[in-house]
Amino acid sequence: MSTRGPLDFEDDPRDKDVGVGEPPREQPPPTRPPGSSRFTWFIGLAGFLLLIVVTLNTLVTDSEIESGGPSTGSRLAPFAVPLADGDLDGDANLATEPGQGQAGERPACEVRGPDILNICEEWELGPVVLAIFPASAGRCRAVLEQMRRMRGRFRGVRFVAVGSRGDRDDLRGSWGFPVGWDRDGQVLARYGVVDCPQVTFALSGGQVVETARNAIDDAEFAANVRRIQ
Repeated sequence: MSTRGPLDFEDDPRDKDVGVGEPPREQPPPTRPPGSSRFTWFIGLAGFLLLIVVTLNTLVTDSEIESGGPSTGSRLAPFAVPLADGDLDGDANLATEPGQGQAGERPACEVRGPDILNICEEWELGPVVLAIFPASAGRCRAVLEQMRRMRGRFRGVRFVAVGSRGDRDDLRGSWGFPVGWDRDGQVLARYGVVDCPQVTFALSGGQVVETARNAIDDAEFAANVRRIQ
């Protein structure tokens, strides 16, 4: 089975053109067009560099991460990850539109299947309680037991969790709700997790009502769930 998982990355065509053992060819330095002055050449180069800077700044702005998790009134960021209990391997899909390269060639909301946790699919089915934490942090994995207790009290609410990096086997178990594996930590980064567990409570449709940025007791947890019912 492919290790690329739900993203289904295409092979980089550049890899096919490189001969094994061949030293890189030295490229000659660029030359000025005939008749151009040094000043014209400098202005053109400066304009090109400015274009690169603007493009990079735009990319950074578009992918800006809100540290501390989703704020009230925002919407859960789309993602799809393999289920921890399944056999599918691969990195998270975070794409919001087609052809976003490493984020995903297909929008994350469209990447679905029996071995996939898709947050869009969850919010379509009802209010969502989403926990995200490093899989290796035992104190943070305790939220799985808490969610199992809460789930029996709040029918119709979708309880889901994502363990990031670490050992996938630490996430396996009969929890009674889907637990995803964020193999390379993209979901944890996209959701701006700064402490754990980070638990976000969202209405049906994905609108965020509250984000708890570390462990909370059952009473506070239940109160937040009631706000999204």
